[in-house]
Order: sequence, then C-alpha cells, then structure tokens
Amino acid sequence: MKKIIALLMAMVLVLGLTACGNNAAAPEAPEADAPAADAPAADAPAAGDFKVGAIYINSKNDTAGYTFAHHNGITTAMKELGLNVDTQLVIVDEVPEDKEQVLAAVDTLVGEGANIIFGISFGYIDALEEAAAEYPDVIFSHATGYKSNETNFNNYFGRAYQARYLAGIAAGMKSLEMANNNVGYVAAYGTEYAETASGINGFAMGVLAVNPDATIYVKNLGAWADEVNESAFATELINSYNCGVISQHCDSAQPQIAAENAGVFGCGYNSDMTPDAPKAHLTAAIWNWNVYYRTAMEAAMNCGEAANFVPTMGSGAYYGGLKEGFVDISPLSENCVAGTQEIIDAVKAMMVNGEWDVFSGVKLQIAADGTITKVDAALMDNAGNEIVPAGGASVEDSVITGTMNYFVEGVQVG
Repeated sequence: MKKIIALLMAMVLVLGLTACGNNAAAPEAPEADAPAADAPAADAPAAGDFKVGAIYINSKNDTAGYTFAHHNGITTAMKELGLNVDTQLVIVDEVPEDKEQVLAAVDTLVGEGANIIFGISFGYIDALEEAAAEYPDVIFSHATGYKSNETNFNNYFGRAYQARYLAGIAAGMKSLEMANNNVGYVAAYGTEYAETASGINGFAMGVLAVNPDATIYVKNLGAWADEVNESAFATELINSYNCGVISQHCDSAQPQIAAENAGVFGCGYNSDMTPDAPKAHLTAAIWNWNVYYRTAMEAAMNCGEAANFVPTMGSGAYYGGLKEGFVDISPLSENCVAGTQEIIDAVKAMMVNGEWDVFSGVKLQIAADGTITKVDAALMDNAGNEIVPAGGASVEDSVITGTMNYFVEGVQVG
C-alpha cells in the first residue's frame, strides 16, 4: 500500500514527463513556432512543486569529506535555481551499502514526492537500478556508477584523476623540499575499482613529474569510510614507511589530522581540509558537484528524463572534468612550496585546453625552476607492462572509469 500511494503521489507530480524524448542524442532544431530548447515541457512540474531526494552514506551534518561535498553541491545547485532547500529537499542519510536499506530509503523519498533522487555511493547501484524499474516516473541519478537505462536512470562521475595529478604536483614539490622521497596514500580500495586505481595513478604521476625518485606507498582500507583505520593507516605510513606527505581516497579528514599530529604534510580529498589540519594540509582534489547537480535538476524540471541530461561519455552518463569546472583542487595553503601555484596553473591550462592529458604516452617533466617539458615516454604499470606506447594517445575513458585495474610505475602497495 505504501508503494502504491507513493506511486500515485509521484504520478501527480510528473505525469506526462515521458512526453520528452528518451534519446540522449542532441535534439533536432525546433520548428519556427516551437518553444525555446530550455523552456520547461508543458506538463513538467512547476519549480515550486519540484522536490529533490538524496540518499547519503554518511551524515548530512558532516563538515568535511565525501558526503559533505555532495550535500554542499546539491544545496548550492538548488539555491542557484531558486529552489527552497528547507522545503524542497528530502534526505535520508547514513544509509549503508545494503540493498534493502537503500530501497527503503527510496520508498521514503518517493513517498515524500521526490521527482529526482540522487544516490551518492557506489554500492547503491543495484538498488537504484531496481528502484528505477519500480518507479518509472521518478528520475534516479547515481554517483560513481556505470549502470543506466534509456528513460529514468543515469550515472555521473568525473575526471578526478586530473585534479589528483595537480595535487600530486603540490605533494611532489613538498617532498623535494623535505628531501623525503616517500609519499603515502590511504585508499578506500586499490585495483579492485577503476575509481580508486585511476585516482592513485593520477596522483602518483603528478608527484613523479616533479620528483622522479619518489615512491608512493598505498594502504587499502577495504571500505569507503573507516575513520579509525583512516587515521591508523596514515600513522603507519608515516612511522613504518617514513612518508612525509600523506594523500587519501577516503571520506573523512582523519589522514590529514594524523599527518598534522606527526608533523608531516598531506593532500586531502572531496573538500578543502585545511581547516581540519591547518599545519599539514597542502591542497585537496575536490568536486564541484553543483556543476552536475544543477544540470540534472534543470533537465528534470524541464523535461523529467535522466536520458535527456547532457552526457559527456555515452548515453546515460555524465563525465566532466577540469574543463567543465566539475573537478579542481582547493586553494593552496601556506604550507605549499613557493612557486607551486604557477606550475599547477600552467599544467591545469594544458588539460583544460586539450593540449595534454594524464594517461597518455606523453609525460611532463617539471624542473625546479618551473620549466615544464613534454616528453614522449611509454605509460608503464608497476609490473613493467606497457599500457600506452611512447607518444601514444591517452587511455580511453571507458578504461579509466571501468577497467583500470593496475597501478603505474612508482606505486607500491604497503
């Protein structure tokens, strides 16, 4: 009965939204008397009636990290669109990657009249796929995943490896200043997921562009969030591997706090973690999630179908990077080496302009005076296998997001 009521409520709000095309290709030119392309469909919900639903893996009250970054992105996008966060956003937070609990959260949000539901954790993927089939008039949008359908279920992620590379430059310059070639990395997972492997690889290549003698030691949590071990693993990397800079792919600022407590430095993730570790933090690879969330909400209000979102990588997927402002790094702290900003700005411009990208057969060599040289050099994994020949084109997006199951040379598992 609960689901029947929820379906009726959703149908009242979004009935007729499927009148919009369900093809992700660019729309044809409108007829002379047709409404503007960005005008809402006649039967789309009015802005005042539109509701956003969100399923968070951690608390909506977090002050840093993964859930914080998504929540900030959603609320920022809503404010930009003139939506009322207090009355038009419904959240179910602290939902583990358990299918039944995710489905229960979906039922709650649909029951509250959500027109679009964002699920932010990778492990929500199967539950959201099932929910999309059960609630065809509600849009489901899944972060970091790879599944979609042609009507109401899409996924979104971005080129985090680009921001990781820039953070790696800051870390590499600090390692040179410290005369310490050991850099640590607390990772949720390793080569099991392309998301973590590509991020580690991007960061490592940024470090090595500045300090070719560096080694990046990785310890895997086996979980996206584990605050106790996030701190413990960072401490182990510092004490057992003599790491002078600690980076991370995990949800909280604990690795940065551990770095500060040990008197070393670090690069955070998801949000600016300088306030959490002001004496240690250099910069963080961050997400401007509002860039996507605004795109998604506008599409949902104007038409109502996830397949009509503007994808950058195939049907049903959004994949933005530095060029779109979707990923970036946080402002450099005063802990960074002088000249770091100028080098990062130059490399960022190369990626934004399409002149160069990370996983190609062209490497950057960054000298102490800031000179940047492009050199044809094979992309190799840490087992000695050639991934891309010298001068070759970049690894394809489908590999970066789906099958990058290796670490590049210079990375060791601790």
